[in-house]
Amino acid sequence: MDNDFINTLLLTGKLACWTTAFLLVIGFPIAYLLAYRRFPLKAVVEALISMPMVLPPTVLGFYMLVAYSPQNGFGRYLAEHFNTRLAFSFEGVLIASVLFSLPFMIQPLQNGLTSIPHSLREASYTLGKSKFTTFIRVLVPNMIPSIITAIAMTFAHCIGEFGVIIMVGGNIPGETRVASIAIYDEVQAMNYHAANQYSFILFIISLVILTLVFSIKKERKNP
Repeated sequence: MDNDFINTLLLTGKLACWTTAFLLVIGFPIAYLLAYRRFPLKAVVEALISMPMVLPPTVLGFYMLVAYSPQNGFGRYLAEHFNTRLAFSFEGVLIASVLFSLPFMIQPLQNGLTSIPHSLREASYTLGKSKFTTFIRVLVPNMIPSIITAIAMTFAHCIGEFGVIIMVGGNIPGETRVASIAIYDEVQAMNYHAANQYSFILFIISLVILTLVFSIKKERKNP
């Protein structure tokens, strides 16, 4: 295995880990809000979060690329005030990956929260516990399988991303060239041996992750 192969896999893992970590942090408050709060246009918010599951990746990639452009407000602001360029950079790919993987984190967490009996929360409040304490000591321990599923599905989805990444980040070795793009690149070059190496590793990782998820679901059905 050459350095380019290893570096591409490491970059893929780096992107997946950072994406999963960011989504885990922002996913809990969003999932909590959707699970326990009623507010105007809630259905619209849920639809927007779920859009990446049905929207072609190139559509989101295109709009992200437009937003990053120095000719538009957001991109111009970053360029003028922070001397930062997000298009064709790891940071830009990371932001796009977070948005594109959002439903794979939010939905399992939301389902985990809604599956917890309302009486458990009420009992905690009755004992004088705050909402934060109730969340940490009551809700989180009772939704561990959902948390593991959310992390696993987000990570697995991220390592397979292609359309959004190639639109926003292109194919820059060491910066935005992840395994899914490398597979396409090697096939185009008719280097099937290298494409097979990348594909086999991603296949095994995805298989292990999905086996973990289905094992957890089976245990929940048959305690």
